[in-house]
Parts: sequence; C-alpha cells; structure tokens
Amino acid sequence: MTISDGGTASGNGTARPDGAEPRPAAVSVITTEHFTLQGARSSTIAESTGRASMFLSAISGGLVALGLVATATRVGTAFYVLGLIVLPTLAFVGLVTADRTLQSGLEDLGYARRIAVLRGYYFDAAPEVAPYLMSVPHAERLRVEGLRGGVWQGTLTVSGMVSVVTAVLTGSTVGLAVVLLSGHVLAAAVGAGVVTGIAALAALMWYQRRAWHRALAQPLIIGEDAVGPQ
Repeated sequence: MTISDGGTASGNGTARPDGAEPRPAAVSVITTEHFTLQGARSSTIAESTGRASMFLSAISGGLVALGLVATATRVGTAFYVLGLIVLPTLAFVGLVTADRTLQSGLEDLGYARRIAVLRGYYFDAAPEVAPYLMSVPHAERLRVEGLRGGVWQGTLTVSGMVSVVTAVLTGSTVGLAVVLLSGHVLAAAVGAGVVTGIAALAALMWYQRRAWHRALAQPLIIGEDAVGPQ
C-alpha cells in the first residue's frame, strides 16, 4: 500500500502480487484496529459535544443572571459591573472550549484517515469483497468517513460553532465597555461590538483552518522517505 493525497491508502482492489492469502493473525490485527479506531472516533465526538453542552449551559446561566440583575437594577451600575465580569469570563471559556474541541476534531480526523488506510487493505487483500463494500477512489475516502472539506466545513464543526458564539461574546463585551466609555452612545457601542466580533471570528476561523491543513499534511505511515511531525 502507498500513501497519497493526504495519507489515504491506494486500495486499488488488486490482488497481492505474490498471490498469497493474508495470514489470519494479520486479518485479526486489522479488524481489531478498525474497531478500536471507530470507538476512538466515537469518544472524540462525545467529548466535543459534552464540552460544547457545558459551554452553552454556562452561557445560559450567565445571561439569566444578567437579565435578573437588569430587571432588579433597571440596567444600573450593578448590571454593567456584572456584565463586564460575566461576559469576558464566558468569552474565555468559549476560547478554551473551541481550542479543545478543535483538538478533538483533529484527533477524529486522524482516526478517520487511519480507517481509510485499513479500507485500502481490505480491497488489496480481498478484492472479491469490492461489490459488497463502498468502493471509492482513495482521494474520496475521507468523504465516506463524513469529512467533506470545503470552505464552510470549519463552521459546521463543534469548534466552529463554539467559535461563532465566542466571537459574539467578545463583541458584546467590547460593546458593553464602549457604552460606558462613550456615555451611552448606541452607535459607537454597536459599531465597536460588530467590528470586534467579526475580527474575533475571522481570527478563530483562520486558526482552525490552519490547524486542519497542518493535520492533513502529516503522513500516516512513516517510511524511509517519510517525514514525521516537526
């Protein structure tokens, strides 16, 4: 087998050159590895959704607290003090949550690429199973694993969703601060908040996209001519 196009196996569906059948031990190792990798993918997805749920629950509690204080003080000093404490805190929690869910997503990508390599082994070792399995070109196997790619794919991930919410919280923090500094000028607060939110979202999306590109560039099988992570 060879690695190309981001590390997927060739899997051309041809029989082994020597005509020998794969050893039972090798088949057992391959199937066990496939099962283990699929379980690891499930774990990364569960962790990402769990962290995102905790983050959204924290936001819900913080906004409820702000609403209660605003009602009690009629958007007075206590509201602004609490807002400038809660919103930056939530933005920080969102930042670390986005980073961790991105790490989990990259782990899931690595597992999916390794599963794609194993699928190549199945077709190479037993080409007669091709009519019964989804046989696609090696460049398309990550799409079979549910990783489509594209410009908007980053916003569809858990990390992308958390990044969007974090950018909104960051813009809201700046907008609230500008309200106080500008003497309650709404236009200045809205403008500053929107610009900050867009800039934060662009930075987070750029960071995420760069991380995905680096992960895809890493080889899966390290041979004599392959270079490992730098």
